[in-house]
Amino acid sequence: MRKVFYLSTCTTCKKILDQLPEGHGLDLQDIKSESIQPEQLEEMHKRAGSYEKLFSRRSMKYRKWGLHEETLTEDRYRDLILEEYTFLKRPVFVIDDEIFIGNAKKEVEGALAVL
Repeated sequence: MRKVFYLSTCTTCKKILDQLPEGHGLDLQDIKSESIQPEQLEEMHKRAGSYEKLFSRRSMKYRKWGLHEETLTEDRYRDLILEEYTFLKRPVFVIDDEIFIGNAKKEVEGALAVL
């Protein structure tokens, strides 16, 4: 799989995608207009090692839904990401057997280096 999961309304995602080299060969999936499928999330999980690593606590709904008061399990993280696209930490680059999660400089540089 060579794919980027991103949010088109996120200015940070846009800035990162603008850094991609021409002919990068990645499929772009806007998670707002094209929902994350369970199989896709499972593939990300295999590479990341946990659903928690894929989960964004910065989502506005994290506090609104009272999730900060819960002890979340791996199954709960999975279900939340599938239920609400904003819970996926983004962007997520899946490039062959590697995964780069989020907008931290180290993650972005890693993804760009692999391309």
